[in-house]
Amino acid sequence: MKQFMDKNFLLQTETAEKLYHDYAAKAPVLDYHCHINPQEIYEDRRFENITQVWLGGDHYKWRFMRSCGVDERYITGDASDRDKFFKWAEVLGKAIGNPLFHWSHLELKKYFGYQGVLSKKTAQEVWDLCNRRLAAPDMTVRNIIRQSDVTLICTTDDPIDSLEWHKKIADDSSFDVQVLPAWRPDRAMNIEKENYPEYLDNLSDVSGVTIAEFSDLCRALALRMDYFASAGCVVSDHALEYVMYVPAPEDEINEILKKRLSGSQVSREEELKFKTAFLCFVGAEYAKRGWVMQLHYGCKRDNNTGMFERLGPDTGYDCVNNYAPSSEMANYLDALDKKDSLPKTIIYSLNPNDNQAIGTILGCFQDSTAVAKIQQGSAWWFNDHKTGMTDQMISLANLGNLSGFVGMLTDSRSFLSYTRHDYFRRILCNLIGNWVENGEFPDDYDILGEIVRGICYNNAVNYFGFGLTLV
Repeated sequence: MKQFMDKNFLLQTETAEKLYHDYAAKAPVLDYHCHINPQEIYEDRRFENITQVWLGGDHYKWRFMRSCGVDERYITGDASDRDKFFKWAEVLGKAIGNPLFHWSHLELKKYFGYQGVLSKKTAQEVWDLCNRRLAAPDMTVRNIIRQSDVTLICTTDDPIDSLEWHKKIADDSSFDVQVLPAWRPDRAMNIEKENYPEYLDNLSDVSGVTIAEFSDLCRALALRMDYFASAGCVVSDHALEYVMYVPAPEDEINEILKKRLSGSQVSREEELKFKTAFLCFVGAEYAKRGWVMQLHYGCKRDNNTGMFERLGPDTGYDCVNNYAPSSEMANYLDALDKKDSLPKTIIYSLNPNDNQAIGTILGCFQDSTAVAKIQQGSAWWFNDHKTGMTDQMISLANLGNLSGFVGMLTDSRSFLSYTRHDYFRRILCNLIGNWVENGEFPDDYDILGEIVRGICYNNAVNYFGFGLTLV
């Protein structure tokens, strides 16, 4: 029986061990999509206790605690930080088969030097250890990032954001990790939302463009893209229910927008027509600028109305949306491609049943402008566990180019989540190692090492054009 989480954790063969220790483990971390707060990086925040850095805003943990019957008071309520941590420790001890068990112990081991197992029995020991460690000079936000060997971070930012903190970080020569904005225009697209007219007023203010029709909105967005580009932005991101393609002439799009700005609600068909026009415009703008477009879809959000009214969004009440037709995704990409305006694109679906459909779409739009120009994104959200990552990579290998894959991202609000890159790398090396040991690929470490280094780091450097040194 193997020891729990030893140095060869998740590595089942000698080939996997060699690939991990000689290649994957030595690569730095490039986190091209996350939700951390750049202000906390600039101000070099220090956390008072492990609950603040571990449980605040982590809806993965919240969902599991609710599944274990924990009262909401200990999750998002007014219980003390200590009591919340002790409740988490109690339920984590039962999290067999859940990636939270692995993530938590990887973080405890890397950042706090804890070699044991967190449970109800060890909660006090771990609480004291972690809080002592967090008080040390090397456990501020910037130092956690440095310890994680991170070279570059892309945050997630609204078009109206001032990017104040990104600019301050860039001007601070004492911190050598790049922190770049990523363009997230969901609020500018979501015409059906209650506060949409007010949002466009804010967009008008920051862009200097009075928005009365669709061409005005496009001009305002293009100006804000220029502003983001001046701060180093080279990547966009969209959170979509699904990718729609319902084209309509511009005069109809103008009427839809005017209707919404007058205070009237739009129909579902009008919403889809507007969003199609929006996505076609921004996609072409990304291609013009050399930006990468990320499309995250397949999520139905805020399903528990009572808890949404009580806690708001991003609190653990989202689920997989089973409606994600590949035909509309293909039609959207084709509409851009026909105008020579298809940017590099990364497609993520929250529904693992979409892996094969995505894999077939990729091959329809690859060309010589980039290696794996159209990518399948890493196993996302509910799928970023051992089974989900393995299935996504097997599907990508079967139907596309795994060697060109841009690899893992944290997609997290936590500064301790960089160990997810290590988790991914172990799973990657184990998968490839099994293929080699089974005689399905030669044990040529020149090729294997290049593939592993590429997926762990180099491919993302080249794909996004970040200008970092390859490893």
